[in-house]
Amino acid sequence: MAEGQGAARRRSLPSRLPSRATSGPVHADRASRPPVKDRDLVEPDLPRTAKARDAKKLREGFTTGACATAAAKAAALALVSGVPRTLSDIWLPAGRRHQFAVERCDFLDEDTAEAVVVKDAGDDPDVTNGAHLTATVSRSADPGVHIYGGPGVGQVTRPGLGLEIGGPAINGTPRQMIRIALEEVVNPYEGQGFDVVVSVPEGERMAKRTTNARLGILGGISVLGTTGIVRPFSTASWRASVLQAVDVMSARNMPSCVLTTGGRTERGAMRLLPGLDEGCFVEVGDFTGAAVERCVEKGLGRLMFVGMAGKLAKLGSGVMMTHYTRSRVDTGYLSEVTSRVGGSPELTDEVAAANTGRHAYELWKADGLLETAGDALCDDVAANLAGWAKHHGGDVDTAAVMVDFDSLEPVAWSARAWRHVGDADGDYGRLRRSTA
Repeated sequence: MAEGQGAARRRSLPSRLPSRATSGPVHADRASRPPVKDRDLVEPDLPRTAKARDAKKLREGFTTGACATAAAKAAALALVSGVPRTLSDIWLPAGRRHQFAVERCDFLDEDTAEAVVVKDAGDDPDVTNGAHLTATVSRSADPGVHIYGGPGVGQVTRPGLGLEIGGPAINGTPRQMIRIALEEVVNPYEGQGFDVVVSVPEGERMAKRTTNARLGILGGISVLGTTGIVRPFSTASWRASVLQAVDVMSARNMPSCVLTTGGRTERGAMRLLPGLDEGCFVEVGDFTGAAVERCVEKGLGRLMFVGMAGKLAKLGSGVMMTHYTRSRVDTGYLSEVTSRVGGSPELTDEVAAANTGRHAYELWKADGLLETAGDALCDDVAANLAGWAKHHGGDVDTAAVMVDFDSLEPVAWSARAWRHVGDADGDYGRLRRSTA
């Protein structure tokens, strides 16, 4: 067979959907490539004290991609050998092998086996911890490894994720891991290949606690992981979801990126900007700097940050990674803001001694200085975000809005925030202050 003919045969797609498949097939050799390491954005690691509990090192866990791969290999080995498996040894992109316990391994018929590996996220608070990653593996008349999504695995409906629209939300690295694992069982390109259906019972319910729907992943969870390892309390997964959200905005040509610190501030931002698609809003957590860098990389030219006093104080003082273990609210900076806008020496001293950003906010409010001090703080934030973008090679039109801790109403904003709100068909009236 000629080289070109062999390649065409390997990439042929089966004409039928296997039992339980709801999306796919996709080929591992046509999946999005794993991220290139030297393109990763740098973030500080958590300190040792955040990695230990009761003087013991926190346990690492394993990604959904690693567990799906282990289940697929167990089912394929059972299919080939005729013997159900209780263990499954696979290669991890982290550079080592790991043996997984197999919860269940059954034959559904003479050409199909199914195995289950239960995800152990270690000591990481992961919504998919305990998920039953299930792989149903069948012999296929078509050579190659054909991967499908089954119940509980989300289906991709929007561009920007590096995955086929209409296909399963199984990312590039897990696809490659499954291919490598099955090639260790038998060569799937000589004679019969494999159909692999990955499913996750309760996956649709789990997905409701993620941002999948906003990214256009419907009906279940994503099968993820670039190393196979879940590091305890690692911020990497959140950071990755932030970058992914910006990628989707870029692919959909969205007009503006709105960063918020969490669910409550996001509600305030959505109330202020009801005309924007929900895909424009990102719960950025502590990763504002990384999000701005990604906006530059993807050519997004407009960005607004909506937050409360504490996070804004960190950003205003120039800190772009705001995790509490890596930065504290600089009340000295807030004191300088107080003095800059005409606060009394007594108030300036009180703010310098404030316990928290919220405490400083309350002091400003009690003294009638909240609007002017808050506006100055927001101006600093907007300027720092623009400066961070310029440092990374981009020009981004930035704005910042401070919302109240309780009502989530906007109480202060940077000088050009009104233009962002107006251009986005937002509720500009909510940025008008009462003259009463």
